[in-house]
Amino acid sequence: MPPQDAVSPARRAKPYIYTDAEITALLATALSLPPADALRRWTYHCLFGLIAVAGLRHSEALDLFRDDVDLDQGILTIRETKFGKSRLVPLQATTVAVLSDYAARRDAHLVAPRSPYFFVAEQGGTLLHQHVHRVFWQLSRQIGLRQRGQRNGPRIHDLCHRFAVHA
Repeated sequence: MPPQDAVSPARRAKPYIYTDAEITALLATALSLPPADALRRWTYHCLFGLIAVAGLRHSEALDLFRDDVDLDQGILTIRETKFGKSRLVPLQATTVAVLSDYAARRDAHLVAPRSPYFFVAEQGGTLLHQHVHRVFWQLSRQIGLRQRGQRNGPRIHDLCHRFAVHA
């Protein structure tokens, strides 16, 4: 029996490993986000897809600047992340094609860029973490990964866990 003054270990969420079908459903549902003519659906489709295929933390994806996404070379530059390190992430040709399509849609949608970030909100501003989480929870409920009002369940961060397991 441990001494009474011992500190109990921190409780960590159990990682959820998404199936290919669940990721496909999540991304397809993102493309149905209203309004139909908005950038929003493409932003979330590409954001969650990139996290899943590149193994990024969601904060790393949200912090990508336009200059960090080299679509000609197919390389992401992830700057000053966990433990203050930076790294290069190579992308598959299919991922480059999807990101190129998003960048073209984003630039056509916005009269003038208001943000240096790659992924932007509808009016061109910065995507806020709390909004990204809210949209993720909404999509997760729509495809049956979590129930309404459920506080635990699959998280955005689990997309990068899936990448690590499959790599």
